[in-house]
Amino acid sequence: MLTILWLLLNLAVPALGYYGVSCPEGKPCQKTLLSGNDIFLSCNFSEPRWSYYFLPEGGGWSDNFTAVANMQVMSDGKLLIQNPSTSQTGFYHCRDGKSEAVFKYQIDFQDVGSINVIHGSLNQKPLQNQTLQLRNKVLIFTVWEPWQDCNHCGEPGERKRLGFCYIQELPADPVPCWLYVGKSRVRSSRMRPEMQIETCSVACGSMKIANVVFDNYKLDAKTDSAWLSCPLGSIYRPLIWEVNNRPLTWQDQFLGKDLGSAMDMSSGGQRLQVFQPAVYKCFVQQEFIAQYSPRPDPAQQHPVQPQGAGRWQEATDAQIEKASSVLKGLQLLLLVGTVLGLMGVLFTLSRPIRNSQTDRVLVVLK
Repeated sequence: MLTILWLLLNLAVPALGYYGVSCPEGKPCQKTLLSGNDIFLSCNFSEPRWSYYFLPEGGGWSDNFTAVANMQVMSDGKLLIQNPSTSQTGFYHCRDGKSEAVFKYQIDFQDVGSINVIHGSLNQKPLQNQTLQLRNKVLIFTVWEPWQDCNHCGEPGERKRLGFCYIQELPADPVPCWLYVGKSRVRSSRMRPEMQIETCSVACGSMKIANVVFDNYKLDAKTDSAWLSCPLGSIYRPLIWEVNNRPLTWQDQFLGKDLGSAMDMSSGGQRLQVFQPAVYKCFVQQEFIAQYSPRPDPAQQHPVQPQGAGRWQEATDAQIEKASSVLKGLQLLLLVGTVLGLMGVLFTLSRPIRNSQTDRVLVVLK
């Protein structure tokens, strides 16, 4: 699905499409993130040495990254974690090979599959605080991140913010839920992340165009669908898809409006499932990033569409059919006029000459 350009871009800058996390040197810092969404952890040392400790599994510290398929130390020292799982909640340290300096990450990967998504325009409410008896009496609540920028300009768009589960056991400070629980088997339906979405409106500035990826796609013959991915897109960044220049919104998707496509909730819309040929564009932080165009499938001249899909396509087909009918009518009129003109010329030539002055016949074609 990806073009050669995008593959080369990934090879040149491996971490460009991922969400970066950084901590101050020497001080432990806690970060709450979502499972299933790629991230990298920063380390500015010239000779970085990474080690990790997965809290739910125990077993102690390890620096054996070949044993973990989705983790890789990059050439610039960053630790790339692709599609992280909740079981990778734990501690990540990066030490300087020349000194005792260290970056100390305490990462809580919360389950994106259980995320509570709410839209302000639909009167949906966030999760309520809950008191629970664990080791002691604790309060479970959501800590909200700042709102991301509006994903569209010049006309109404949407913005989102992420909320993460925290537990507070007074008088101690709040701790991300799964870092608090650790290896214990304590579970609660309240212990899950949230995503809040609302409409927004901002004026347009100068249009930014990145190194745009252009690619074709073909609907899968078995599922009548295809998955598109927005390069540089992330659940942590504002992004928007357009289909034939029409913006796709979460509100329409929640209301069940059939747009012939569906944004993937777990990736924040970074992945899009499409059910009909169209021109799809994605924008990240209002930058034009990628465009996917249909590629005809010779084996499937008339692809099956889901029920109700492609209303705008049906309207376009009707306009084409109407224009075709008008064109046929004009062609018929032109043919009739041409025949009448030729008959008039032949009639004139067949008449006898009465005098030296030839009769002139004016043939008017309408």
